[in-house]
Amino acid sequence: MIESFRVLQGQLEQSPHLLRLGRLFSETVLIEVEGEEIYLTFEKGHLTQIAQGVSRKTPWRFALRTDAQALRQFWQPRPAPGFHDIFGLVKIGRGRIDGDILCLVKNLRFFKEVMALARPQAGGAACV
Repeated sequence: MIESFRVLQGQLEQSPHLLRLGRLFSETVLIEVEGEEIYLTFEKGHLTQIAQGVSRKTPWRFALRTDAQALRQFWQPRPAPGFHDIFGLVKIGRGRIDGDILCLVKNLRFFKEVMALARPQAGGAACV
């Protein structure tokens, strides 16, 4: 799972429009997949650190919690309805969002597009 986020990190650095969108976003986000915690630290839109492991001391602004199968479906080139969006995962009962929702909503387009970077492009292999 952590490797998918490293791929995502590299793709973000090659996406000038996303770096522009996230230029005011400097936060740590928790992604929890079946109890496995992954902390993504963003600095001015750049994903500067990916840390894995349970840590009650790592502060995070908001969290996306889901299961591995749902995340795999989210990262398909053309996800099925409900798996196409982080709020779709919540709506179908396969995800949960916790923490500072206002921070998420203020940076929604940036965060949603960053999460979608792990989707393979035309004919590529899937991450995960």
